[in-house]
Amino acid sequence: MSIEFGLDTFGDITRGDDGELLTGAQTIRNIVEQAERADSVGVDFFGVGEHHRTEFAVSAPEMVLAAIAARTRSIRLGTAVTVLSSDDPVRVYERFATLDALSNGRAEVVLGRGSFIESFPLFGYDLRDYDALFEQKLELFVELLKEEPVTWSGTMRASLENANVFPKTENGLRTWVGVGGSPESVVRVARHGLGLMLAIIGGPAGRFRQFVDLYHRSVASFGTTSHPIAVHSPGHIADTDEEAWEAAYSGFEAMNNTIGRERGWPPYSRARFQNDVGPAGALYVGSPDRVAAKIADTVTTLGLGRFDLKYATGTLSHDAMMRSIELYGTEVIPRVRKLLADRD
Repeated sequence: MSIEFGLDTFGDITRGDDGELLTGAQTIRNIVEQAERADSVGVDFFGVGEHHRTEFAVSAPEMVLAAIAARTRSIRLGTAVTVLSSDDPVRVYERFATLDALSNGRAEVVLGRGSFIESFPLFGYDLRDYDALFEQKLELFVELLKEEPVTWSGTMRASLENANVFPKTENGLRTWVGVGGSPESVVRVARHGLGLMLAIIGGPAGRFRQFVDLYHRSVASFGTTSHPIAVHSPGHIADTDEEAWEAAYSGFEAMNNTIGRERGWPPYSRARFQNDVGPAGALYVGSPDRVAAKIADTVTTLGLGRFDLKYATGTLSHDAMMRSIELYGTEVIPRVRKLLADRD
């Protein structure tokens, strides 16, 4: 089984050795170092998310990725995700085509509607247009991927008439769409012939098998191109289970409670955390053996072509994340590959 392994970060603001929160600027510089470490240990992909709120440092991921491109050699670079609904498809294409040139063909983009809504009022969009914005902008982006003059019209942006967009890439731009678990979203991805990135942040991976099957059925129905399925899930790796759990818990608790206050979730707890790191949960937290076994089970259950670990959550320290990245590349990935080979 051919599979890629990636790492994702939202640029969570972390704490320094003195326990104080770092600045957004220092957090961004640390992300570049983390990407360098990922490249050095053989990770296939590094994704940087886009957010516009106080807990996260990165609002312009392409800028961070351009800095990473200049300091890495092999790792593919992209987003997790680009909020296409509140952006302009032409500008998104131009920025990623530029990143592709700077990185010598290593750029890819993961598009999404966004699970947070701060970007909509920030850039002057009406949340009542949430679905129409994404549908129309994705439709235009797919046309831009052909890298030919585009004629397009819609209601969410100005029409284009035989518009040529630059720069062109040398080998195309790999494009995914991030999906949280809506059947309609899965069908949309298949209809456009794009890659499906499942964001699994709760519950067992097996419940997403229905969406994998739906994607394949829909691709066959539309006659579009089938791509490998990817999963994005949070986690943390340390030398032992106990060390990983102790380091990660406070970050998961803080992030869940912050978002939960906005969305009506119950308070997070140790019992919930221990369930989430077990077989029935979506957190890949523990020793290399535990995390590798859980990833291998997810890959097998869903028939994946890529697994992306969201390695940063909450205020987990830079040093802890650097160690987690090292273990992911040097121990977890080889173990997953061996487990999968043994099963084959």
